[in-house]
Amino acid sequence: MKRQRLVIAGSGSTYTMGMMMSLIEEKERFPLKELVFYDIDAKRQERTAKATEILFKERYPELTSFSYTTDKKEAFKDADFVFVQIRTGGLAMREQDEQISLKHGVVGQETCGPGGMAYGLRSIRDMIELVKDIRRHSPNAWILNYTNPAAIVAEALKREFPTDTRLLNICDMPIAIMISYAKILGLDVWELVPEYFGLNHFGWFTKIYDKSGTDHTERLKQLIIHNGFKPEDKEIANDKSWQETFAMARQMLIDFPEFLPNTYLQYYLYPDKMAAKENPNRTRARQVIEGRQKRIHDLCDEIIQNGTAAGADLHVDIHGVFMIKAAESLAYNLSKRFIVMVENRGIISNLPADAMVEVPALLTSNGAQPFVVGAIPTFYKGLLESQFAYEKLVVDAYFEKSYQKLLQALTLNRTVINVSTAKAVLDDLIAANKEYWPDLK
Repeated sequence: MKRQRLVIAGSGSTYTMGMMMSLIEEKERFPLKELVFYDIDAKRQERTAKATEILFKERYPELTSFSYTTDKKEAFKDADFVFVQIRTGGLAMREQDEQISLKHGVVGQETCGPGGMAYGLRSIRDMIELVKDIRRHSPNAWILNYTNPAAIVAEALKREFPTDTRLLNICDMPIAIMISYAKILGLDVWELVPEYFGLNHFGWFTKIYDKSGTDHTERLKQLIIHNGFKPEDKEIANDKSWQETFAMARQMLIDFPEFLPNTYLQYYLYPDKMAAKENPNRTRARQVIEGRQKRIHDLCDEIIQNGTAAGADLHVDIHGVFMIKAAESLAYNLSKRFIVMVENRGIISNLPADAMVEVPALLTSNGAQPFVVGAIPTFYKGLLESQFAYEKLVVDAYFEKSYQKLLQALTLNRTVINVSTAKAVLDDLIAANKEYWPDLK
């Protein structure tokens, strides 16, 4: 079995330590010959890198080549896989996005509504530059992109790199939801076989089978309606915000019982309720800064200070395991089934062919082989067409530097709708993002 040279781009992320634990768990199935951290923030990267160095000496001694760098050539040369998880502007800009949105009475969230638009416009430039850098030094590396907002980023990358077949956009939200399904059903999550359609953070499970072919869908719906729904992945299980988010899936299922919803649909189906419950002085970004970020930074500092990871509160999380299992399937032609983003091209027959849809696919050494979904019902088609139009207009606005296209996008977005609100939010976001957005005309 070939051992891989893996690069983590954006290694200062608070999700990196969970991914390192996942690499340890999967080391027999996805063996590494070299691991490289790359980040533009040297100080932030150094903390996770030094903690990883200690962790791997104790739990992954077979891996003798680990390094971290801010040099692109050093990082990307001869890479087999690059996992990308960057956040342009950091959590500080996310907090501004959320506060500006809430100031105008609309949803403040990192991937949905105005916050998602702002983050998307920041991400596009850096993602395009990063992919070009990777391709300059490793033309054939697999690039697995986790960077949010994934739908907008995927649309932009498709336009900039239309023939790049080794660039795959993926998201762990469907599998994080499936962990909760598995818990409810008393099954292992990797035994579940989902049918799913949508756009990233905007989709529905139509069926949940197990590998024997048993259909658990209707039983699962009833169990959620009668007993509620909660997060089970260790990284989010005890997080109050995620608990509230998963609980809303029950309400969505009561209101629209045909399919099982992605949890992010709460922001689009109940936007007024979502905005009303938020505190502008303690948005989700602030909770992450004072919560997960502080916890991970303190954990890394503890490992470094003690010189050992023994006794540290480290665990495998679905963010890392999903990325690594997807890479395994690509690297060794395993043809395993994952929900990923691909260009539609008739997969959902009554949606535009050029939409970047999120559907089940087999991951092979030749890339993603998606399953055909067919035509979807009118209600879902209408929602998806509107959301795709919003995402497409955001990307149009980036390449054309168009204020008008951004205004159209926000007006279409279900979290905003009102033109006057869209203008006010947009103008405030432009002022806050001068350093990151293109100059709009």
